[in-house]
Amino acid sequence: MAATLTMYQVDAFADRVFAGNPAAVLILDDWLPQSVMQAIASENNLAETAFACPNGTGWDLRWFTPVHEVDFCGHATLATAHILATEWNIDRELLFQTRVGELRVSPDDKGYRLDLPSFPPEPLHQFPPAIAECFADRQVTGFRNFENIFVELPDERALRAFVPDLLRISEIHPMGLVITAKGEAHDFVSRYFAPGAGIPEDPVTGSIHATLVPYWAGKLGRYRLSAFQASARGGHLACELAGDRVLITGRAVTFMKAEIYLQ
Repeated sequence: MAATLTMYQVDAFADRVFAGNPAAVLILDDWLPQSVMQAIASENNLAETAFACPNGTGWDLRWFTPVHEVDFCGHATLATAHILATEWNIDRELLFQTRVGELRVSPDDKGYRLDLPSFPPEPLHQFPPAIAECFADRQVTGFRNFENIFVELPDERALRAFVPDLLRISEIHPMGLVITAKGEAHDFVSRYFAPGAGIPEDPVTGSIHATLVPYWAGKLGRYRLSAFQASARGGHLACELAGDRVLITGRAVTFMKAEIYLQ
């Protein structure tokens, strides 16, 4: 006998389809076996597939790449909130319990406002050998957080011209690589690579901004920042550092509603 589940695909940090970062979303009554959730994420082959279950006061939320479950994902949180708002008609603040604590998402006149924990940059005294090799031809500085290595490049032109060596970058898995620079039209820009997790280059990544925002707020001396992730699809993020929280505002649009069948 087959079970039928409804799955949505949402373009997050976008105001139109085919932009921003796509994520799949399933709202469940009860958790599926972890192996089944991982198989669905692998089948989708998107950067993230989100699964949410009600917990009485909000939702428990989990995220899977095509390869494994992850601790933190911003764009799939935005996608999940969008589905609860548009398909479940919930017009209040949404509370999500996750591996990194409570995440809150509120409707906003510019879309949705994500309230995320801040993960300030941690010192990086030496690059992993694979990352050092990627930047052997230039002088760069870096830092880290609990899940990524960050490299600051001299300007936006260098960031956009960077050609990633995905094989070398995959050697630092389960960590990913973020490159960032001061922006031209925005306060700062970034790109994100996590090939070991099945994500060669992520289009728009909310979670890395939980570290990029406190970093650039410190460098630029202001707490409200405009950010742009310079991937092929690209995405704008309006950011604010609020004490130990990072606020990110973005839009989302539904691309697809589908039925999936599980034996």
